[in-house]
Amino acid sequence: MTRITRKVWIWCGTASVAVALAIQVVPYGRNHENPPVTREPAWDSPATRELAKRACFDCHSNETEWPAYASIAPVSWLVQHDVTEGRGVLNFSEWQRSQEGAKDASEEVLQREMPPATYRFVHAHARLSTVEMERLANGLVKTMGVLAAEQHQEREP
Repeated sequence: MTRITRKVWIWCGTASVAVALAIQVVPYGRNHENPPVTREPAWDSPATRELAKRACFDCHSNETEWPAYASIAPVSWLVQHDVTEGRGVLNFSEWQRSQEGAKDASEEVLQREMPPATYRFVHAHARLSTVEMERLANGLVKTMGVLAAEQHQEREP
């Protein structure tokens, strides 16, 4: 390795460390407060809730378990974004509000779109077997059916 090449590597390494340290001051991605659980769905069974807790709750509830890496930028930015977006689409802890993602939940589980592959890669507990995946999807259909009935009752005078 030539002297110039070595200096370039040292400069690049130093710059990389400086950037990694500098981005830690960006405040986004470190608010790991979970809002209170105000209302859960009327689960069709405890087994469905347990499967949903394993595979869905970190992004789709107010019971997120924040891993240590969720405090280190830039990963913290991605985690915060995913949790905020997930809670906005479907939140099992705020069942009193409209849940736009509820109708698609079971289909996304069956198609392995949820939980996302990147989440399953890092979180072994979210890797459902085919049988567990089918049980969760069927349980979500039944649970969402209860949601539809509840919303219908709320609309009646």
